Amino acid sequence: MTTEQERNHLSGKALEAYDRMLERVQSRLSDMEETTRDTLREEIERAVEFEYDLAEMTREEADLLGAYLQRDLEHLLHFVEETGEGLKEWLQLDLSLLEHQLANVLFSVADKTKIDTLELSQKLESHEPSQYISGEVATAGMFKCLNCGHMRCLTATSHLEPCDACGSHYYERVTSRWPRKDE
Repeated sequence: MTTEQERNHLSGKALEAYDRMLERVQSRLSDMEETTRDTLREEIERAVEFEYDLAEMTREEADLLGAYLQRDLEHLLHFVEETGEGLKEWLQLDLSLLEHQLANVLFSVADKTKIDTLELSQKLESHEPSQYISGEVATAGMFKCLNCGHMRCLTATSHLEPCDACGSHYYERVTSRWPRKDE
């Protein structure tokens, strides 16, 4: 878990770097015939290295953004696998609110990884939804304050701010059927 100081240390270029990393992962995955969770992780690691090599951020910043990207994409993939629903339901947003490019990149990553759904399902079966902490970078979607339930809407990759209603720093991503409900 990162500290408040580490999250706030990310430069103003962090949001742009996150989106570049997402686009790089999407581009590399689109060239592959088969995508697994391992190949997704490898491509995220390559994107982290590329960003670090640009010398616009420290190793720690690049690694932290990579961890944020991994969390968001695994959450998206698990949701698509569990529900069979798409990006609109995961984001809990009207896709017209998003930049068209971001929606296409997220959607293509989700589609590409559905190829190996059995392996992905087994690997993610024990995955619990990640908590988000204010100051972290997250991609677009709806987030619920874990303290008071207040909703925060991100329409683009952004830093999560403390809750407007109670000042809490802890959120969870809101999706229509996440996590899977036990029957």
